[in-house]
Amino acid sequence: MHILHTSDWHLGQHFISKSRAAEHQAFIDWLLQQVTEQQIDAVIIAGDVFDTGTPPSYARKLYNYFVVEMSKRECQLVVLGGNHDSVSTLDESKSLLAYLNTHVIANVQGDLSEQILVLNDKTGAPGAILCAIPFIRPRDVMTSQAGESGADKQQALGQAIAAHYQALYELAQQKQVEFEKPLPIIATGHLTAMGVKTSDSVRDIYIGTLEAFPASAFPPADYIALGHIHRPQVVAKSEHIRYCGSPIPLSFDELGSQKQVLMVEFSEGKLQRVEPLLVPRFQPMQVIKGDLSQIEAQLLALDNSGDKPNTKALDDSSDKSSTKASDKNLDNSADNLPVWLCIEVETQDYLSDLQERIQAMTADMNVEVLQLKRARSGKAVRTEQQEKETLAELTVEDVFERRLALENFETEAEQQRLGRLRESFKQITEEVRTGSEL
Repeated sequence: MHILHTSDWHLGQHFISKSRAAEHQAFIDWLLQQVTEQQIDAVIIAGDVFDTGTPPSYARKLYNYFVVEMSKRECQLVVLGGNHDSVSTLDESKSLLAYLNTHVIANVQGDLSEQILVLNDKTGAPGAILCAIPFIRPRDVMTSQAGESGADKQQALGQAIAAHYQALYELAQQKQVEFEKPLPIIATGHLTAMGVKTSDSVRDIYIGTLEAFPASAFPPADYIALGHIHRPQVVAKSEHIRYCGSPIPLSFDELGSQKQVLMVEFSEGKLQRVEPLLVPRFQPMQVIKGDLSQIEAQLLALDNSGDKPNTKALDDSSDKSSTKASDKNLDNSADNLPVWLCIEVETQDYLSDLQERIQAMTADMNVEVLQLKRARSGKAVRTEQQEKETLAELTVEDVFERRLALENFETEAEQQRLGRLRESFKQITEEVRTGSEL
């Protein structure tokens, strides 16, 4: 039995003014090829199929295209809802997709048996039992109690999620006895497990109640397919508890880890191996850091190389955001695409004409600067000073300006947005003060 574990597609993501439609189409075509070549019996998408609850039409078309192509390959598909997904959006086509051998579990079901699925191999024979667990919202598994502290709520939510996993695992064990041969039990999840490395594009969930779920609270399933964290990794040194990560970089700081999907093989009811299938880079992206002379040298080296990087796969253990890391495993079809750049200026970050200087450096190059960051070397000093202040010592305007200082408003459009933010804030504070006086 061969299972393919993937997650966090974020179809419809708009990345700093850029659409990811072409990358997602290329990834889906590549994934369908893997399903055929690796003789995959079932594919599990462990949450965040879409980037927003109201995905654009092209994102829905990509989703439907994948479902139809999977059905042609007679490969079972299981789609789990994530924290970015809308329950109603996923549910609207659930009944129809069931006829295409696709099971959609958008949220926790009232009847837990609906979350127990039997995965068949290509011959139609039962191959595994799945505890299909999507993103768990607190209201799905618990009710608030009056007088509970923050710590009480955190503990109660953790216990409720663990109880949900255990209840489904026990149902899966009961299902096992219905079959003559031993079937492995697979569980899914869309949450943050303790000790994992996140990235800039990961939205924190359970803020204020449960920051992370302990790996020890998972039931003893044969394999646990997780989503939500965009970097592929093993959880708590347990080889059977895995994040596969997102298939494309959803932020520049994800360039240091090789994107992958996981092929999970079972035999005689036991986990045999987990093999990463390395996803090509369909859009060249790089991070460049240094002073202006170092940045110029790196840009010239990039331009002289013709943007034809080495396609040798990046070591799975790498976690360094660098230009070398972003060059690895680039799909050949991306050779002529402009390189999306994040440039961080370290020592001349005080220059007022920084934007113009970078534009002049890159004017004749096949690159697009999507992010220009200032290192803000004095930030640590300012932060230390601010930590000694109290809110009582600051005006409302001071607090607002301190928050704005944490953001980068480099481009003309961002400067216009900054002006609108300040004007809106001024109007709101004036209305509040006028109301207080009245």
